[in-house]
Amino acid sequence: MNRFTALTEQAHEKKNNRIGILITNLGTPDEPDTASVRRYLNEFLSDPRVVEIPRLVWMVILHGIILRVRPAKSARLYKSIWTEDGSPLMAIGKRQRERLQQALRDSGRQDFELQLAMRYGRPSITESLRAFQQQGIHRVVVLPLYPQYAGPTTGSTFDAVADELKQWRWVPELHFINSYHDHPLYIEALANSIRKHFDEYGKPQKLVLSYHGMPKRNLMLGDPYHCHCQKTTRLVVEQLGLGEEEYVTTFQSRFGKAEWLQPYTDATLASLPGQGVNDVAIISPAFSADCLETIEELDQENRKIFMDAGGEQYRYIPCLNDGDEHIRLMAELLSPYL
Repeated sequence: MNRFTALTEQAHEKKNNRIGILITNLGTPDEPDTASVRRYLNEFLSDPRVVEIPRLVWMVILHGIILRVRPAKSARLYKSIWTEDGSPLMAIGKRQRERLQQALRDSGRQDFELQLAMRYGRPSITESLRAFQQQGIHRVVVLPLYPQYAGPTTGSTFDAVADELKQWRWVPELHFINSYHDHPLYIEALANSIRKHFDEYGKPQKLVLSYHGMPKRNLMLGDPYHCHCQKTTRLVVEQLGLGEEEYVTTFQSRFGKAEWLQPYTDATLASLPGQGVNDVAIISPAFSADCLETIEELDQENRKIFMDAGGEQYRYIPCLNDGDEHIRLMAELLSPYL
């Protein structure tokens, strides 16, 4: 046997039939302190998918202004939601991984390796993919936990996967799940979580479905995110049997001076009491796990906006997190590739 043949056989021996499953989310600082938040924001805001303005101009703004001012403020906000288990997003992500792994094993699947990765921060997508490579895994399924496709989230995740894989000599078979905004199990899980909340706390005058915002320019350039959000809302309220006056779709977390998708969540909440709506429940279907944008922004900051405007009842409905129906949805999304 010549050396070339031996090397080829060794490569095939290393290859195995296990499937690498990678679930991803946006990310979080390692600690709620200024230095950690600065590192996280630098990585996040340096991504050209996230901020689509000329790079030279943006780098001057980012390093000359934003990273000098924003990290300290954001660190205080992170500290206000930090738990004994660390960042809520990371803690929930770990529970999602553990429960999904168990659900797949309970269904008879044993031939897989499941990793959790963050687009920004740790554990990184690169680290997780290299772990698959070291194990000789040559089939990979990537599930970004963003129900509605958007370039700055799902698209950026694909970029990170591709940037790593294009360095590999032997590129694995790859399946990339790019959205599940209208999947029946996702819609059912959302509707059931809202219905359960209504049963426990009473039905509000208006349900606010608040999605993470993004620049209107992205929509004009063909990003389907806005359309995906609207479809999610339509399917959920149909299941709940809500009339047009009983719900509203809004967009939160805008940044900068450009026009973003409207109506804005904070402005809507500030205006509702003046329209006679003083009892609302709010949920953010765009998030698969509670994080800074839901716990601090929706449950705290926007609550204050609504109550200061004359509101009387404000109830936040948590994300699907590691609930049974959410885990069942994830397993179902993965099943065609397993």
